[in-house]
Amino acid sequence: MKEKLQQIKEAALSELKAADCDTEALRVRYLGKKGELTAVLRGMGALTPEERPVVGQMANEVRAEIEAALAVRVAEEKEKALNDRLAREKLDVTMPGTPSRMGHQHPLTRAQREMEEIFIGMGFEIAEGPEVEYDYYNFKALNIPENHPARDTQDTFYITDNILLRSQTSPVQVRVMEKQSPPIRVISPGRVYRSDALDATHSPLFHQMEGLVVDKGITMSDLKGTLETFAKKMFGEETKIRFRPHHFPFTEPSAEVDVSCFVCGGKGCRVCKGEGWIEILGAGMVHPFVLENCGIDPEVYSGFAFGMGLERVTMTRYGIDDIRLFYENDERFLKQF
Repeated sequence: MKEKLQQIKEAALSELKAADCDTEALRVRYLGKKGELTAVLRGMGALTPEERPVVGQMANEVRAEIEAALAVRVAEEKEKALNDRLAREKLDVTMPGTPSRMGHQHPLTRAQREMEEIFIGMGFEIAEGPEVEYDYYNFKALNIPENHPARDTQDTFYITDNILLRSQTSPVQVRVMEKQSPPIRVISPGRVYRSDALDATHSPLFHQMEGLVVDKGITMSDLKGTLETFAKKMFGEETKIRFRPHHFPFTEPSAEVDVSCFVCGGKGCRVCKGEGWIEILGAGMVHPFVLENCGIDPEVYSGFAFGMGLERVTMTRYGIDDIRLFYENDERFLKQF
């Protein structure tokens, strides 16, 4: 049996030196459960008690030598494979790389950032709120009772009777007034949702930016001055604004606000449809009921609010005539900005 073990060792070591040796196959053939060394060990039952320790020790030594030689051969093969791969994949680090195309901001994002900078420069802070809103914040707290036309489920996306997708960012103003005591000066940009058919000027998803100021002694003239400053910064220093009486449930008095056409200077052109003015937002003094709903005493404090569609401002700014272009991901359109 000793001679058999010696033959197994010599044969295994000899095969490991061959250039085309399959190390895994060799391991299985000599050291596996059905290998030659295992077969020898199974015959130890026929040995005398004196021979068994000697043969067992020799078998362990043979196994150890074969395993050590296998480990060396496997390590050599891995190193050779790595060197071959490095040679095949060698890179010239001095060669110029493949240029990557740089993206840029979407026109809506660009307009929003510019508007935010203008209002931040006037002392406003940015406030955000949930897009999935409670009926109370979207309507009731804003002086819109249950029988008001704006509560029509055809105009708003309801999830339950009490939860909906916000139709304006005004709920953010309510949440701010509930948590923060005057003075308050915030803008609230974000996505809003309305059940509008998609066409050149309407979309079921669009963006708004609303503003709120609440403090002692706030008047309509403060609102006019704020919006006039915004219009001049956004559309040019020669821009003028015009207030037209209107009605909003959450402001009193209320107004629609127009800016003089920045293309023709008010003379009339294609952009302003010959009127010389472009409507961009609604505004007014915060209704006393809204202040009361938020725990603010209207006898002590007053405020103004305004809201504008980001898409409308961007379309006006860049002369875009179809709101759908913002959402079609057409690079021919986006590259223009």
